[in-house]
Amino acid sequence: MRQEPALCSFQSLATAQTVEPYHQRVNCGRIKTTYFGTHRQHLNVIIMATELTQATGGRMEQMEQHTGQARQMSDMQMSSSSTSSSFTSSMSSAKLRKVCQGLSRTMEEHSGVQYKTSAVVESCSKVLKSLHLPKGESVPDFVEKLRPITAQEGDNAVFKAKVTGNPQPSVNWERASGCPISDATKSFYDDINNQHILKIKTLTLEDTDVYKCIASNKHGEATYSISLTVTENPALDFKKMLKKRSVEKREEKRPPTEEEMLKILGGADKKDYERICAEHGFTDFRGILKKLKEMKKQVEVEMVRVLKPLEDISATADTSIVFDTILELKDPNIRMQWFLGAELLRVHYSHGKYEVKQMGTKHMLCISSVSLSDTGTYTLQVADKRLSARLTVIDEPLKFLSDFKPKKVTERQTATFEIRLSKKSDAPLIWKVRGKEVKRDEKFDVSLSEDGLTYTLKIKDVKVSDTGDYTINIGDLTATVPLFIERIPIKFTSHFKNVRVQERGKTRLECETSSKDVHIRWLKDGCDITASRRYIFMREGKRAEVIIEDCELTDEGEYSVICTQDNDANEYVTSAYLTVDERFASVKSSMSDAQCATGSPAELCVVLDDEKVDGVWLKDGVEVSELRGVQVVKQGAVHKLIFSGVTDTHEGKYTFRAKGAESEAVLTIADPPEMDSSVLDLLGARPVTVKAGQTATIKIPFKGKPPPKITWYKDGVEVMEDERNKVERTADGTSLVLSRCVREDSGAIMLRLKSDCGTAVANLHLNVIDHPKPPQGKVEFLELSGKIVKMKWKAPRDNGGKQVTSFVIERRTAGKKSWTRVGDVDSSTIIFSDDKVEEGQAYQYRIRAVNAEGMSDPLETEEVRAGEPVEPPGTASQPQVSNVTKDSMTVSWTPPTHDGGAPVLGYVLERRKKGSNMWLQVNKELLTDTKVMVEGLVDDVEYEFRVTSVNRAGAGSASTISNAVLAKDPTRAPGLVRNLSVSDSTNSSVSLRWTPPEQGDEPSGYILEVRPEDAKEWTKATKIPIAVTAFNVGGLQERKKYHFRIRAVNEGGVGEPIELLEGVLAMPPPVAPRFDLQGKLKNQMVVRAGSALCLHLGFTASPTPVVTWFKDGIITAGREVITNSQNLSQFLISTSQRSDSGTYRVHLKNDNGEAHYDVTVRVTDFPRPPKNLGLEEEVPSTVTLQWDHTPDLADDDDEGAHYIILKRDASTASWFTVAERVFSSKYTVTGLLPGRKYYFRVVAHNSIGDSDPLDSKEPLIMAKEKECIRSLRLKEYASKPRQVKPTFLLPLKDHAVRRGHDCTMSCAYQGMPTPQACWYKGESKISDSPRFWHSTANGVCTLVIPTCGAKDSGEYTLVLENPLGTTKCSCNLVIFDKDDNSLLESLTKQANKEKLIL
Repeated sequence: MRQEPALCSFQSLATAQTVEPYHQRVNCGRIKTTYFGTHRQHLNVIIMATELTQATGGRMEQMEQHTGQARQMSDMQMSSSSTSSSFTSSMSSAKLRKVCQGLSRTMEEHSGVQYKTSAVVESCSKVLKSLHLPKGESVPDFVEKLRPITAQEGDNAVFKAKVTGNPQPSVNWERASGCPISDATKSFYDDINNQHILKIKTLTLEDTDVYKCIASNKHGEATYSISLTVTENPALDFKKMLKKRSVEKREEKRPPTEEEMLKILGGADKKDYERICAEHGFTDFRGILKKLKEMKKQVEVEMVRVLKPLEDISATADTSIVFDTILELKDPNIRMQWFLGAELLRVHYSHGKYEVKQMGTKHMLCISSVSLSDTGTYTLQVADKRLSARLTVIDEPLKFLSDFKPKKVTERQTATFEIRLSKKSDAPLIWKVRGKEVKRDEKFDVSLSEDGLTYTLKIKDVKVSDTGDYTINIGDLTATVPLFIERIPIKFTSHFKNVRVQERGKTRLECETSSKDVHIRWLKDGCDITASRRYIFMREGKRAEVIIEDCELTDEGEYSVICTQDNDANEYVTSAYLTVDERFASVKSSMSDAQCATGSPAELCVVLDDEKVDGVWLKDGVEVSELRGVQVVKQGAVHKLIFSGVTDTHEGKYTFRAKGAESEAVLTIADPPEMDSSVLDLLGARPVTVKAGQTATIKIPFKGKPPPKITWYKDGVEVMEDERNKVERTADGTSLVLSRCVREDSGAIMLRLKSDCGTAVANLHLNVIDHPKPPQGKVEFLELSGKIVKMKWKAPRDNGGKQVTSFVIERRTAGKKSWTRVGDVDSSTIIFSDDKVEEGQAYQYRIRAVNAEGMSDPLETEEVRAGEPVEPPGTASQPQVSNVTKDSMTVSWTPPTHDGGAPVLGYVLERRKKGSNMWLQVNKELLTDTKVMVEGLVDDVEYEFRVTSVNRAGAGSASTISNAVLAKDPTRAPGLVRNLSVSDSTNSSVSLRWTPPEQGDEPSGYILEVRPEDAKEWTKATKIPIAVTAFNVGGLQERKKYHFRIRAVNEGGVGEPIELLEGVLAMPPPVAPRFDLQGKLKNQMVVRAGSALCLHLGFTASPTPVVTWFKDGIITAGREVITNSQNLSQFLISTSQRSDSGTYRVHLKNDNGEAHYDVTVRVTDFPRPPKNLGLEEEVPSTVTLQWDHTPDLADDDDEGAHYIILKRDASTASWFTVAERVFSSKYTVTGLLPGRKYYFRVVAHNSIGDSDPLDSKEPLIMAKEKECIRSLRLKEYASKPRQVKPTFLLPLKDHAVRRGHDCTMSCAYQGMPTPQACWYKGESKISDSPRFWHSTANGVCTLVIPTCGAKDSGEYTLVLENPLGTTKCSCNLVIFDKDDNSLLESLTKQANKEKLIL
């Protein structure tokens, strides 16, 4: 195939060999490059060239300097299996991949020939016009990707693009073929959706092309290319199509040449050759096919080019070898076969014996663990090329490679013998010791390495008995290795410690050795005491001790123990010093003073802190030796002096003395107070009586030691001494003297004697007699008339201690001072009548009570009158006006209730006009009747009336003024009330309404009457007429029928009644049952097991319905409690269980209908944790977690039940969520950092909550990245030396990361020599911190922040430095929480505008 010389700028970058012979053109700034084929190697080269060209502003000279680097990278990344027509960047950074997408893959016209393709094309490219962008401005970019379209003829096609950029970019549409866009195609801007739209109507086959959307501003240009494929539509009329095509053919200027046609058919399928030739008007179809076949044969001749042939290899057995060759292939998919001799190597079925590898143009055959059978000639068949090389395997004789030196092992350790052979052998290897073969057991462990060359014998827990020669036999080879055992030195795990003990005390010295198989000798001050009976020697296991009972001062000294063991000449000693202190006692619990009753037992006790110390007892300084009734006792450290019966001779001061201790106490006799019982009996038999004014003396003798405290009480209150009250005290008695006794001194007297030994009490009663108190209260007059005054009083509260015999009544006339006795009555009578009175005379009375001691003070009354005097009469009632006409009225009233003591003689009637103050008397003489007609009135004038009563004492007060009445003719009574009906009813009331009557005058009110059905009489519903046309009658009996009637009333009278035709039941209007939920109860409920299940439903119905509850269609009759009221029903299970899950239905039914409501209840609980968590690292930086389903989650009906996966870096204590809503029992965690330790946790979750976590028991260490194969000898590429100052091709972008997730920051740079990268957070350097992971390779700097927390927020800066200069760029990191909705919204908006990475 011919290659145009104008497009050969990049021929050195990649070999121009192809399988599909069509051209693709890539725009790289101002340079156009043509490459052939779709090999990934060539694509990566073009990507690198594109980046370098854009970064250098399109300068060819700088880009050619990178050509060598690009070729080297392409060779490393080439894969023989890569045949895809799409390509991706090999760079790890996501930002570089975005730059790589700027490479255009559009189909263009080549050599002036229009080209159509059915391949799907989608690509995006960018061209920068300025390297440095002002703040706030940006290069055009496409927000939404355009999609390729495939449609049939006659359909419509629409391309939509959304573009961003500042300044606002302009958008143009073009066809890659260079053909103009047809007139039927329209392009416009959609203001609503902010989209640029290209709409093509009525598609034809000629519309098939690659369409470009070009957005440009002053900073750059972005181009998005997409393909439009138009297929034939069989439904179109074939004749019209022929006609249409014939017209098109006539329009063509000339058919293509043979050379141009070959280029057009180069990228098409064979089945389309004929159609394409017909479309272009090329008639020599057979000739063009012949030319194509000749071109393919010419290409096949040069399909394989050998740059390095296979070479012969010699290798020893059990090693691995590699045959390698370097081939230049025209077809990367060409078939390759390896042969051993004439036999084809089945690589895939060799179980790893053979492995075929490719690295760039280098092809390799790897053979592992070669043996003599692998010797032969190996051939690589590629097309017609055959490459051969020979493998020679050399076999060496079997021999030992290890040194056989004597082995010395410390006792109790593991002895290891390791033998290395020069090659594998089928003969068994036998270990022997002392002529006996060693078998694998708990003592001996025999193992063989994976390569089959190293044999290991391990002897566990070696002892002295294991010493000897160990022999190794394999085939004819024999070797002997001696084993020596070193004894473990004796160590004292617990040494002797210096001890201090008191005289006569017990002590012990003990130690512990590291071994129990030792011999022990005991020394004191260098002398052997092992056989001494003074000491107790004990031995138990590794412990040894000596015990000294009842230590003496001579036992003080240095004690030593000497330990020896067999086969060890060393002696091991530990020593300690024993100090014996002289013993002194101290008082631990001293004696206390004691008081005892005569003849009672007593005890004095002293407790010392040392039971081995004795003491002596003293009384008043004299040693207690022979004291009658006293016993001395010693019980260990307790010393007692016991008295069997205390007497006066035992009183005194007692002292106990011991070595270093002394205690004292006083013993005294104490008897409780006691009074003479005969005196107490006499005082309690009868009270002490004394007259008022005399002196009362109460004397009571007693005995007791010490003298008691004397207290006298009167009525429970302590008697305090004053002028009247005296308390006398002696050694054997006490007296209470009350002078000038009064009646109030009477009461209960109590004497209380109290001492430390007890209490005695005496009770008696004192009665002071005196004249009585006056009668009680106010005197009540039962009758006051002109003939008699009758009075009543109450007996006195206090009779003075004597019975009241009579009452004396005295009186005096009003205005006089002297009192006159008018009579007396006995004590049983409290009523007195005075019939010697004058009518109208005022009197005052006083009453005295009399007993044997005299008369009481008087009870005086207020002045009273015998027969009251005549007064003017009271007020008559308010006048009532009736029979009103225009000139007369009838006025009536009622007499006064009080006539003033004399009959009413008559009445005076007065009138006045309303609003006037002048009253006119109607009658000239007294009116004797209470009703009179008033005449001579003026028409249409309002009048008011009042009346005054008169008796012989004169006129009384005027009555209340009557209501104003208008003088006019009478009003007509109203007619019948209309439209009486019931508007509403309840269980206790009925609401009625009606219409006013049409006949008669206007009513002033209505009288409503009600009658129960079982009664005959009508009752008014209200006391006063009803002023409105509606009324609610309350207080009715539920479901009882009532009849109602009503009549209108006004000043003219009462109208005729009208009655309801039928009775009315006191009950609400009939209403069918319906539920009143108001959103409180949902159709589905989830209840935690153990909590209360409560279903509360409100409803409306009349009459009250019958409520029935069902569970799954069956009436409930279990643990539930159902509460029903008039409008509510409640279903309650206090403690729910899982068996309570189901569908509950409440059914309502009454005479007017029925209704039901269903509630689905699911009773659940916290799920149990999953089990058996397994971890497996199948792919680097990836871990697969697998566990057993929790039964609660597997059987739960909760749709939201799922698992939550968490991880924790071993360097932190916080868990972070990896994934939520995981429904399977397996999950793969990605993005883990190599070399770090991770813990994992699985939690089951349902609607109730989380289960207990299932944690991984051990941390999983992520494998570090393996180093590249170093055994390959690659020819180093010598690039031209050049130096470039560090610059950023793609700077850092701002990031927003959710708490607990990892954050990866990347940027692209250039610089030569390779600059040194240093990362900063704020002002702090973090490059050396183990908290972060960073890498720099292939022009990409990457920083990884694992499990981000709030403290990781802030500004991050990357500084690049080489000898030519320094540059830096920064970005901000924002950490947000899951529930931070406001921040998420703002970050999303910012990401849409500024391309913030979320």
